[in-house]
Amino acid sequence: MLDGCTPWPADIAERYRLQGYWQGENLADLPREWSRRFGQRTALVHADVRITFAALDLRVARMAAGFRKHGIAAGDRVIVQLPNIPEFVIVCFALFRVGAKPVFSLLAHRASEINHLCALSGATAYVVPGKYQGFDYVALAAEAMAKSPALRQVFVADGKLPGQGHHGNGRQAFFPLADVDAEAEQPSSADPEDVVFFLLSGGTTATPKLIPRTHDDYAYQTRAAAELLGLSTADVYLAVLPVEFNFTWGCPGVIGTLRSGGTVVLAEEPVAADCFEAIERERVTFTSLVPTLAQLWFEAVVEAEADLSSLRLMQIGGAPLHREIAERITPAFGCQLQQVFGMAEGLLTFTRETDPPETVLTTQGRPLSPADEIRIVDESGADLPPGRIGELLARGPYTLRGYYRSPEHNARAFTHDGFYRTGDLARLSENGELVIEGRLKDVIVRGGNKISAREVEQHLLTHPAVGRVAVVPVPDPYLGERICAYIRPVGEPPSLATLREALLGRGLAEYKLPDRLEIVTDLPLTGLGKVDKKALAADAAVKAGTRSFSGQRPYFTDSLLRADSNHAKQ
Repeated sequence: MLDGCTPWPADIAERYRLQGYWQGENLADLPREWSRRFGQRTALVHADVRITFAALDLRVARMAAGFRKHGIAAGDRVIVQLPNIPEFVIVCFALFRVGAKPVFSLLAHRASEINHLCALSGATAYVVPGKYQGFDYVALAAEAMAKSPALRQVFVADGKLPGQGHHGNGRQAFFPLADVDAEAEQPSSADPEDVVFFLLSGGTTATPKLIPRTHDDYAYQTRAAAELLGLSTADVYLAVLPVEFNFTWGCPGVIGTLRSGGTVVLAEEPVAADCFEAIERERVTFTSLVPTLAQLWFEAVVEAEADLSSLRLMQIGGAPLHREIAERITPAFGCQLQQVFGMAEGLLTFTRETDPPETVLTTQGRPLSPADEIRIVDESGADLPPGRIGELLARGPYTLRGYYRSPEHNARAFTHDGFYRTGDLARLSENGELVIEGRLKDVIVRGGNKISAREVEQHLLTHPAVGRVAVVPVPDPYLGERICAYIRPVGEPPSLATLREALLGRGLAEYKLPDRLEIVTDLPLTGLGKVDKKALAADAAVKAGTRSFSGQRPYFTDSLLRADSNHAKQ
């Protein structure tokens, strides 16, 4: 396994192989297998572009050879920051074929996150969209290259370079992604137990951790999830959430649909009207949403004229789903609801088609795999009986054994026998279904995105007008939670607009910016002298019921929900 990763213990790995969970699949081989089985069937749809399985395999093979000609080698880490376009799928499988390791990045990431990912991964290359939705990713890449000695090349999807053939310091090089093309060669052989790509942790620490996913574990996850949903060549998946999310990429998502011979429709924006039109045009059979998006779609479907009768299943996960919203899904869309709980680190639970309605409406279902092991424990680590709330621990054939290059964090995040401490508060029903009750960690879930309150606090503390700060969640009917900053100022209190502008200047992603500012003379403390965030969150919740943020509804951009930034100026 790649240096810096934690393998499964040899005896457990052998058990997973003997029990058939790990079948020695190499993800790089999948496009060739799909081409052989499904040939001229449509694999990917994006706007007016339609790509068959045979064409997908050819493009993957030629791009892989092109990457080799550019010096990308087995073991190299490559940051991939692309929207929901076919190039995301082609680039990732081409890198798999080379043996290089994609590092998935959100489109919303800016200098703060990208510089961190470069330093942690040691990335040698970076794939960006160019200028996209008003943001210059080429400039972002140039800044990252100036700060990251290992970063040698940037591949630009729209082909618009900072001066053709630009070489700033002798090692900089920007190339149109379309030119990464050569005669196909034999793919690199891969150990199925080796890392194939990296997902990002969901913001539970100040900076994201890298989650190594192996050929064996991800092949099993996508195969098992596709089987659970009963996917076939008749299925069409609408990828609405960012494709770099584990939910969209493989639960069963893009890979699970393609391996079943189905079609993936890539939507760059989750705007209800556009997505409804795509469902009608492509006869979409299932999709996956966060609760915020589901609520907005529900509000829009009342006046929708599109034919949504092909939709048979709507997966909802990423944040708690309130029962009143859950109850509306099937009547409004005429399809089945499936609640999903999961994490990029591994464990997935699903409600099933055969579950009673009450189970679907009120629980997050049962684990995907018979080999998944979950425990609910108290503060001392003792197991709790069904019905009692405690921390969720998990291990299994697709749940990581350690974050990449994070030995100190791993010592805290895993038990001595390999259970991952999820930080989620949960309980088990009498029938064994999982019910998520909250979080232990200092995290805000905003539109399905997990944001470290500590990270935002650290950035805010660099502002000269900020003396002390505490960042807490505040309830919101559209986003689930928004970000509220309580600040004891130094001198003249800063405005929310001033703080947001300063954080953007530090390279913080826009979805992490505070939505609300509360100026206080001091922060409340617990009996142990720590900031009492529970009291602040309660205060924020009360104020949220009496005062709006701006009178504006949030909108979508970069496939991520965020509030209209104009509210910060009002």
